[in-house]
Amino acid sequence: MRKSRSVEEMIKQLKDDPGFSNHVRHWHTVDARPAQYAPIPEQVPEQLANVLKNRGIEQLYTHQAEAVKQTAAGHSTVIVTPTASGKTLCYNLPVLSKMIEKPTARALYLYPTKALAQDQNSDLMEMVEALEGNLRCFTYDGDTSPAARTKVRDAGNIVITNPDMLHSGILPHHTKWIRLFENLEYIVVDELHTYRGVFGSHVANVFRRLKRICAYYGSHPKWIMTSATIANPLELAELLTEEEVVLIDRNGAPQGKKHLVFYNPPVVNEALGIRRSATLETKRIASRLVEANIQTIVFARSRVRVEVLLTYLQELTRRELGPKSIVGYRGGYLPSERREIERRLRNGEIKAVVSTNALELGVDIGQLQACVLNGYPGTVASLWQQAGRAGRRHSESLVVFVASSSSLDQLVVEQPDMILERSPEAARLDPNNLIILVDHMKCAAFELPFQKGERFGTVDTEDILEFLTDAHVLHERADRYYWMTDSFPAHDISLRTSDQENVVIVDQTAKHQVIGEMDTFSAMTLLHDEAIYLHGAEQYQVEKLDFEEKKAYVRRVDVDYYTDANLAVELKVLEENKTDGAKTFGEVSVIAMATLFKKMNISTNTRAKSRVCAYICVSYALWNVESYTDRVRTRRELLTAHCSEGGRAA
Repeated sequence: MRKSRSVEEMIKQLKDDPGFSNHVRHWHTVDARPAQYAPIPEQVPEQLANVLKNRGIEQLYTHQAEAVKQTAAGHSTVIVTPTASGKTLCYNLPVLSKMIEKPTARALYLYPTKALAQDQNSDLMEMVEALEGNLRCFTYDGDTSPAARTKVRDAGNIVITNPDMLHSGILPHHTKWIRLFENLEYIVVDELHTYRGVFGSHVANVFRRLKRICAYYGSHPKWIMTSATIANPLELAELLTEEEVVLIDRNGAPQGKKHLVFYNPPVVNEALGIRRSATLETKRIASRLVEANIQTIVFARSRVRVEVLLTYLQELTRRELGPKSIVGYRGGYLPSERREIERRLRNGEIKAVVSTNALELGVDIGQLQACVLNGYPGTVASLWQQAGRAGRRHSESLVVFVASSSSLDQLVVEQPDMILERSPEAARLDPNNLIILVDHMKCAAFELPFQKGERFGTVDTEDILEFLTDAHVLHERADRYYWMTDSFPAHDISLRTSDQENVVIVDQTAKHQVIGEMDTFSAMTLLHDEAIYLHGAEQYQVEKLDFEEKKAYVRRVDVDYYTDANLAVELKVLEENKTDGAKTFGEVSVIAMATLFKKMNISTNTRAKSRVCAYICVSYALWNVESYTDRVRTRRELLTAHCSEGGRAA
C-alpha cells in the first residue's frame, strides 16, 4: 500500500498532477469558520448540564442555546443548519429537561428512515443512562418484537419511530398508547426537508391525524423540527404541522476548510463529443484517495452504479487493503447489513463506502475526509447534503464532483455558479390533494368518529364525509360519522409507494438464504429472468422472478458482465379538471415497461450484447395498469365533484 497522506497533501498532489488538474473546470474553496458559543441556558437542569460537562461540553453553539430557550418558552421550532452542526442536542436537551422537571412527560421522535432512528437512538441512550434516572427510551418500528412492543407502549418516555409506523402501527391502535398520548409534550421531526412531494403530502395528513388523537386525550404537544438547508424551511414546517413555528437558522457550529472540485472527464471522441466514462473516472479518483488512506465516501445515482463502482474499488481490497475495507450501502441491503456497515464506518474500520443517497441523511458515519460524487444528484440541496458528509467541524475535506456526459451534468460542470451562487430548492407538497386527503380521512374515521362540522386540520370535511357515507364506508348517526367496513384502511395506504410489499431476493447457492429485498417497480429492471443482480460486488443470476409470491430466486455466478434494462415510459393524460394559466390540474397515467436488457462489460463499462427480455415485465406492467385504472375509476366522481367546488387535485 502507498504511504498514507493527509488531505492537505493529497490536495497539493492533485493540483500538481496535469492528468487531474487539466480537467478541473473550477476549484472552489470554502474557508474554515470558528464556532460561536453561548452559555448553557438556565432552562437546562443542573443534572443534565453536568452530563454535558462530563462529555466535554462546557458551552453550547449559539443555535443550540437558542433552540433550548425558544422551546422552553413554549414555541414550536424548526432548526436549519448544515450537516454535523449538532442539531441532535437542539431537541434532546429540551426533551430531557422537561422529563427531569415532569417525570410523567412523554416525547415522540420521528425519523424518515429506520436506519436514522436506530442511529440516533444510541446517542440518546447514552445521555439517558448518564442521568441515572427512570427515563426509558425505546425504538418502535417493524423490527421491534411483539414482546417488546408492550413494554414500549407502557414504559417508553421517549418513543422513536418513523412516519410509516406512526401511520399504520400507532395511530390506528391509539387506545393501546393512552399513556403516550395523554402525556405527550414534544414531537420531534428530524430531516424535515425529506417530507416533500407525495411523501410529504401523506405525512402532513398523518400529522393531522396525530394532532386529532392528541386533542382527544387532552394533550397539545409542541413541535421541534430540524432540517438541512432548503429555501423555505419555515413555510414547510408550518404547512406540515399547521402550527406557528419559530425559525432558528443562525449556525454557530465550526466548519472546517472544504474544497469543492468540478471535474470534467477528458474527451475521447472529439467529433462525437464523447467523454471518458464518469464511472471509470470516479473509480480512478476514489482509488487514489483510498490508497492514500483517506477515508472516502462515493455517491452514485443508482443501485447498479453503486455495485459497479464497488466491484471496481474492491480490486484494491484484493491487492492492498484489508478484507471488507471497501463496502457498498444502498436500499435493498438487509437491515442487519446496514447496521454493521454504519458501526464499522464510525469505528474507522472501513476505508471507503459507495452509496446511493441512502447515506445522504444524517446517519453518524464518523470522520470521513473525502467525498466523490458520480454525477449530479438532481438538486442543489442534495449536492450540498452529500458534500457535507465529508469533513466534520474542524477538519479539512475534499469533495470532487465528476460530471457524466449528460446535458445536465455538463451544464453544472461548465457553469458551477449555478450551484455555488444559488440557494437550495424549495420543498413543495399539497396536503389537500384530494386522493391523499380522502385516504387519510378514512384512516382518521377508523381511529375516531368524525363530528358533524369538524374540520380535518384546515379542511372542511362535510362534502367528503357525505361522499364516504353514500359509498357505505361511513355510517352517520346522531351527527357523527362512524367507520363501518371490516377493512383496516391504513394497511392499504403506503406513504411512499403504490406497493406495500417488497420482492425478497433468495440466494439458492447456499440453503435458500435471503440476501436482500427490492420494491416491486425496481424489480422489473433489476430482477427479471436472466438478469445479473449485483449485491456487495458479488454477481448473482436471476433464475426466476415470482411476482405472485414476491420472490426472486438467484444463484451466485462468476461472469464478466452485468445487465442494464431499458425502461420505456408512457405518460398519458386521463382527464383535465381545471386550468389555471399555464397550469392544468387533473389525472395522468404513467406506464413503465422494461423492453430489453443490455449486457455491460464490468471491466470497460461498455455494452457487450443485447437481448430482448420483455415477457415477465410486460405482464407486470399490464397488471399494474389495470389496478391503477380501477383506482382512478372509483375516485373520478369524487375528484370531479370536489374540483367543481373549488378544490384541486394535481
